[in-house]
Amino acid sequence: MNRFIAFFVCLCPLFVVWAQSLPTVDPQGKYITVEGDEIDDASASQSAPLVAHFSANASNVGDYSERYEWKIWKEGDADNLLVHRSGGSEMSEIDYTFTESGSFRIQLYATFVLGNDTINYPKQDEDAEAVYEPLLVSISTSKLDFPNAISPNGDDYNDKLRAKDGYQSIVSFEAAVFNRWGTKIFSWNNIEDGWDGTWHGRTVKDGAYLLVVNARGADGRKYNIRKTITVISGHNSKRGETSGDEH
Repeated sequence: MNRFIAFFVCLCPLFVVWAQSLPTVDPQGKYITVEGDEIDDASASQSAPLVAHFSANASNVGDYSERYEWKIWKEGDADNLLVHRSGGSEMSEIDYTFTESGSFRIQLYATFVLGNDTINYPKQDEDAEAVYEPLLVSISTSKLDFPNAISPNGDDYNDKLRAKDGYQSIVSFEAAVFNRWGTKIFSWNNIEDGWDGTWHGRTVKDGAYLLVVNARGADGRKYNIRKTITVISGHNSKRGETSGDEH
């Protein structure tokens, strides 16, 4: 009887390991678009910059020691890693911002160790249940254009000079408006903003103004825009606007 008890005690650690559910991972990504929306899938073309949060979503870790390794690369260029981070539980989640156009792969490698028991993900055996594909992120090429005229008359239609709808993957941006004497009357560096056709709190006089834009796309394209913007408000200096000498 004593021998049986001793044998059972020796087997208890093994029973504990067998009884515990094996660790698993379920890599997922969440993304914040340039519009501030949160999405779960970025495999369809997205505009840069795209802020990403990747999580291993590990389950049943229990007493296992855990180690995570993340790799991010541009499709077709796996030898040049954009991200290679590894560590313990603190690496179960990582953040990354995509600022370059193209398709990207995100791969998680996870290792769980308990005594002599080691579990690796993903498994190399194609028939293994734990095989999973890398996550995919697709970033569009850039696009940026501006209208030729604005009509700041308060009707909420074309009242503001801003980038046309449909701009995408612009990772750096600055713009300014000048009057015909070369005076800067407005500038902005947030592509979502724009000029409302005023200077010193008053609507400018109708006429031609110079728009200067310097921007860069996620695809490396540089935008050096110099174009004349026509202001057509129907307003004049007798209705409270600054005089022509001030513009």
